[in-house]
Amino acid sequence: MNEIKKGIKVPEPTLRRLPWYLAFLKMAASKAETRISSTQISRAINVSAPQIAKDLSYLEISGKTRIGYDVHLLISVLEQYLGFTKVHKAFLFGVGNLGAALLHDKGLSQFGLEILAGFDVNPWVVGTAIQGIPVYHIRDYPEIQLSTKASIGILTVPVQKAQEVAEEIVQGGIRAIWNFTPFRIHIPEDIVIQNTSIYAHLAVMFNRMENKL
Repeated sequence: MNEIKKGIKVPEPTLRRLPWYLAFLKMAASKAETRISSTQISRAINVSAPQIAKDLSYLEISGKTRIGYDVHLLISVLEQYLGFTKVHKAFLFGVGNLGAALLHDKGLSQFGLEILAGFDVNPWVVGTAIQGIPVYHIRDYPEIQLSTKASIGILTVPVQKAQEVAEEIVQGGIRAIWNFTPFRIHIPEDIVIQNTSIYAHLAVMFNRMENKL
């Protein structure tokens, strides 16, 4: 059984590509394919075969010449490495349109993210439930966190509230923030933060469109 390499820091571009490989491998597995080559993966996701082989080398798993990788083994190693086999408890802060959409997304649980509750100040959503996930007032967060011990905070609040809410949830014990706001919040260095601004990605797409024109 191949094991994940220990003590080696994987470059962030590689980390961003690994889920692409996993998604394609799962599609291949659904078609009863048992072996796959880096060339096949390359054709599907437009990443060079040598780059794919290099990325997968961090996982201490290698394909066999003319045979390729064992699909199910590679899926298992990737899921374990990416943390998708563990359950990560999360709270969502800001149940507006984007926040509600994330609560509706049952696919997140397949990747190990379990959203236990949402928090907001809007009386129209506080006290309701979305896909069975309760929505509480933000003032109830400290008490609920004491009994739940969620480690991840998903931030979808209005931009002007981002810093304030981030500081509050970190004080309550959140150790990582998935930030969907365009505001770059300032938090202690021991807190993990992942910025995912759809507006920034939109700007990049618009810019690339203009350049191609």
